[in-house]
Amino acid sequence: MPEKARRAARPERVAVIGAGMSGLACAQTLAEQGIHVTLFDKARGPGGRMASKRRPTATLDLGAQSFTVRDARFSQLIESLENQGVVACWPGASFEVSDAGWAKLDDDQRRYAGAPRMSAITRELANRLTRFDHVKTHFDTRVQTLTKLTGGERDWALCGDQHQPLGAFDTVVITAPPPQAEALMGEWDLTLARACSARAQRSCWAGYVVFETPLPPIENVTRWDTLHARHPALRLVSRNHTKPGRGHQPESLSLLAQLDWSEQMLERPADEVACALYAAFRSLLPRNVVLPDIVELGAHRWRYAQASAPGSESYLYSEQGLALCGESFRGSRVEDAWLSGRELGNALLELPESYQNQTAV
Repeated sequence: MPEKARRAARPERVAVIGAGMSGLACAQTLAEQGIHVTLFDKARGPGGRMASKRRPTATLDLGAQSFTVRDARFSQLIESLENQGVVACWPGASFEVSDAGWAKLDDDQRRYAGAPRMSAITRELANRLTRFDHVKTHFDTRVQTLTKLTGGERDWALCGDQHQPLGAFDTVVITAPPPQAEALMGEWDLTLARACSARAQRSCWAGYVVFETPLPPIENVTRWDTLHARHPALRLVSRNHTKPGRGHQPESLSLLAQLDWSEQMLERPADEVACALYAAFRSLLPRNVVLPDIVELGAHRWRYAQASAPGSESYLYSEQGLALCGESFRGSRVEDAWLSGRELGNALLELPESYQNQTAV
């Protein structure tokens, strides 16, 4: 493992680009030690791949559907969120479907979902940052350029749309997918840029369908919340109304596509993809099942859904004041994203962290 490089001093003003799990974890870690943090995200609110889609009659999760807890540090966070009612156990009943039919699926892993939607978790983490006077958050703000400064106290200047100045910082943390991070860094740090280039990304389509009435029962299945499919197009079906806090909304499904199929269909129109995923779901049901009328059908494309292979580092940073973290580095789970941000924050502060993966370039 490379020896950890040391900066002349701990950072004083840090920009964190991206308000997903990793960006929020990094910002929190730095803020707790008195570091001035400014958080930017191009979306209207926090979430990243934890974001939820609100439709007139239903709220739909189109990214992460649930998550597990393995690490003691992440467990502590989830316990506090569970006590607040922001997290609850889900799903209660999972099945796998193949040519042999439907079979109960149980891997003895406890899973959780946000309540009343996955984005409730990231919204709560963002709310926790508001107690710090030295933290600022800017949503609906896209960072377009990163410029190296010379001769001043700050190292980096950020600009948004139409060259709007967004501030000067001694450290910039980028949690965007590696292709986007590489484009933002440009020629400023070729080592980090090459690290981004080496992390190939997979794409994924996520469909959704809202029904007028509940789905009919399946023979010999008393209840199902998720369905894992062995289908060329479809890999996972989630029933949104069975998730915590959503019992009042109508029947709605999230339809997560297989990665290979998604990449074959990457540039196809969203309505065509949605129809194909719905047809795939219909093919998994017994022939005698009659589905209710559809209220709404659609699809969302994740161009950069996950890294094609797990990373060997939890984060990367350089003495120039640029840093990278996120699930493309540590792993693809929700927990991995949060741990990557936390571990980077502690590395920048040069604080000890048990079993922390420290990598400096």
